[in-house]
Amino acid sequence: MRFDRVRLASIGAVLPEEIWSSAEIESRLSPLYNRLRLPEGRLELMSGIAERRVWPTGTQPSGPSIESGRQAIAAAGITPEQVGCLVHASVCRDFLEPATASKVHHGIGLSADCWVYDVSNACLGIINGAIQIAMMIQSGVIEAGIVVGTENSRMLLESTIAALNQDESLTRKTVKGAFASLTIGSGSCAWLLTNDRLAPEAAEVHCGVAEARTEFHDLCVSDSDSAGAAMQPLMETDSEKLMAEGIATGVAGFEKLLAESGWTRETLQRSVCHQVGARHRTAMLDAMGLPVETDSISFPQLGNTGSVALPLTVAAAADRGELCHGDRVAMLGIGSGINSVMLAARWGQTPIAGNIGLLAR
Repeated sequence: MRFDRVRLASIGAVLPEEIWSSAEIESRLSPLYNRLRLPEGRLELMSGIAERRVWPTGTQPSGPSIESGRQAIAAAGITPEQVGCLVHASVCRDFLEPATASKVHHGIGLSADCWVYDVSNACLGIINGAIQIAMMIQSGVIEAGIVVGTENSRMLLESTIAALNQDESLTRKTVKGAFASLTIGSGSCAWLLTNDRLAPEAAEVHCGVAEARTEFHDLCVSDSDSAGAAMQPLMETDSEKLMAEGIATGVAGFEKLLAESGWTRETLQRSVCHQVGARHRTAMLDAMGLPVETDSISFPQLGNTGSVALPLTVAAAADRGELCHGDRVAMLGIGSGINSVMLAARWGQTPIAGNIGLLAR
């Protein structure tokens, strides 16, 4: 899908204040580590993740989503009445129904004419929602739309730690399936997209592509999400195969992005990949033929924040001055399923609001 009227007008990013280091998580896992004689430092060494953030106990996704959405709208200098679509697109949501977007819509104070709904696609929800809004803007249905999400890792981390410490049948081999759950972090991010009239100098969204290889849908699976289910947030992941097949899917998606945008590897100034960890990043960039020096990251400080990982990393890269006016930027999303959704954008004057500057401390 190609766009010539769509701008990324602003980004709102809200991070939790509470930090859990990888060393602290290992300390909480001392019963497991002692029984299996696992070396300390293993978690950070294998993932490259030094810390991740968690929301206070009892936080619902809608709360930070309302805040990051308000931040984005204020930064863009438009009114809430001008927003014609709100998509809530994180893995985490307040409840099965109604759509969490309904609560966020009310909290931000958007108009009754606004399209309001949830999108769910694992780590790709935000970028999927952005493309849907871009299509509505391109067709002239709306002038502006906001996609927002909040991931809350506290419950998954706490449930995983408790389960690992209690299960004495685990071995060094079988415990690997739970490793990915310990890398998950929390955060909230909102992307406000508008037509070129409302934000003529903002980043230009050029095109989006998708690659689906759903024969690998069973490589990363969480618990049941249905009425009456316990909904305890545990997740089983075949990390090795997921990485290999995810990279293959991403490479295929990237080739589509180059073809659709007309860009080449040599003319790209910046890449932003989904934030899984150090090993995944190195393998992904190598397979795509992209240099590590021009790739932006946030996982060492935020971990894997699911659907908001790529959007928050874009915000962090802009805040650090890694995105310059006119830069061709490839946003390379990959999620369990396996699906890949990618965007090509030329960076512009897109304001970043919120507390993303915490990562610079």
